[in-house]
Amino acid sequence: MNLHQVEFVRSAAQPRDFMTDSLPQIAFAGKSNVGKSSVINRILLRKNFARVGEAPGKTIHVNYFCVDKKAYFVDLPGYGYAKVPQSEKERWARLMESFFDQVPLALGILIVDARHNPTNNDCTMARWFMDSGCPFVVVANKMDKLKKSEIAANLAQIRTDLELPEETVLIPFSAEKGTGRDELLRVILKAAEG
Repeated sequence: MNLHQVEFVRSAAQPRDFMTDSLPQIAFAGKSNVGKSSVINRILLRKNFARVGEAPGKTIHVNYFCVDKKAYFVDLPGYGYAKVPQSEKERWARLMESFFDQVPLALGILIVDARHNPTNNDCTMARWFMDSGCPFVVVANKMDKLKKSEIAANLAQIRTDLELPEETVLIPFSAEKGTGRDELLRVILKAAEG
């Protein structure tokens, strides 16, 4: 897959706007301030392809990026922290429920903050992936903000809190420094190839 051949396709504000062709879809999920767009940009080696904002909650629709006409990277609205009206959070939640009900995913990528225990929403998302049988990996972003001595314990806590089976891949990652990019890319390419 040529990561330089990538284009923004659409923002889906309603379920009828979801992509329904046969290309594999790889969805990036996580709370509003976890750095989903930054992770996508790091994978693509682009500075600001997926929109990154100072304030959490920039992604308000389901955003589709087509990579080399072989797969979609799907940037999902974040959950939790964003300072938006409750009605908007509820709209996001309905949009996400529809997305997960309707779209068969080749891979889910759950992004959590390596510095903190997973939130209840993170646990709910992990449970959904496990219960649905959708293949998924967990990316512990912001590793560059941890001391080396904290990494192993934080990763173990994430695995415990999310109740991850042993076979679930947990990737230490830094969108800032590029740590973990190669490992995540291998997982993505394998999923995209079916």
